[in-house]
Amino acid sequence: MFEQVYSPLQKIDHPLLNNFYVKRDDLIDPYISGNKWRKLKYLLKRANREGKTHLVTFGGAFSNHLVATASAAASAGLKSTAFVRGEPVENEMLLLCRLFGMQLIFTDRESYKDKLLLFDQHFGARPEALFIDEGGASAEAVQGCAEIITELPFEADLLFCAAGTGTTAAGLLQGILAHDLHTALHVIPVLKGGMFIRTEMGKYVAVDKQLTLHPDYHFGGYAKTQPALLEFLHHFSSNYGLLTDPVYTAKMFFAIFDLADKDLIDRNAKVVALHTGGLLGLLGMREKLQQIIK
Repeated sequence: MFEQVYSPLQKIDHPLLNNFYVKRDDLIDPYISGNKWRKLKYLLKRANREGKTHLVTFGGAFSNHLVATASAAASAGLKSTAFVRGEPVENEMLLLCRLFGMQLIFTDRESYKDKLLLFDQHFGARPEALFIDEGGASAEAVQGCAEIITELPFEADLLFCAAGTGTTAAGLLQGILAHDLHTALHVIPVLKGGMFIRTEMGKYVAVDKQLTLHPDYHFGGYAKTQPALLEFLHHFSSNYGLLTDPVYTAKMFFAIFDLADKDLIDRNAKVVALHTGGLLGLLGMREKLQQIIK
């Protein structure tokens, strides 16, 4: 199921950027979307290789990763379980998880901090279970994300991506360095204090001068928004016909446009933005979005 990928490169007309493209990983799959597909690709291959039949992972109540893992497991004929951070709730994302057959274990926030212990307590005696970290963070995920570089039809001058754990960014940088490209990777952390992303990336790849972090576009922190971001999201979607999510990609596109407005991007540079999917995240923001749209 992970052999074929449909992820076109779409040119976007921007008054200050003559060569601006979006790598449409959001089009890969409606549920195993964007970088989730990339991250799970080699984890599922590992599960098959090791005879694992039960994927066990972690995430919040609005996690795109949980939906992606549930869908991928069902497609591959595997069982899936998720430890969900926080008190028991019901929402659209968790409904999708359940429809795909995923079992949910709601976990208090203190216990959730030690994911390996949770796994060992519940599944340590089950050799068929495979531990998948929150967001799919792993060497296999980095390997999958690195392949994005080989799909680009030209060498980008600047490549942008949003980051939560830094796994996707690590894969992109790994691909850039492996092919000896001059592409500069620009990463938009979506959490406060996002400079830690550099350290997280360093666990998988040698971090060098081709990496630049822009930590000031978090809009309050992870899954936090401000009216300016939601207004931008609405404007971007209505003007370009391309949906973004308020947790990751809207912050990235906002940063790109802001940097262009400040003349910090050469208008003739070949700029590629990675759309990492996650559009189901719009569901958790519908009330705030409805207020902006009105």
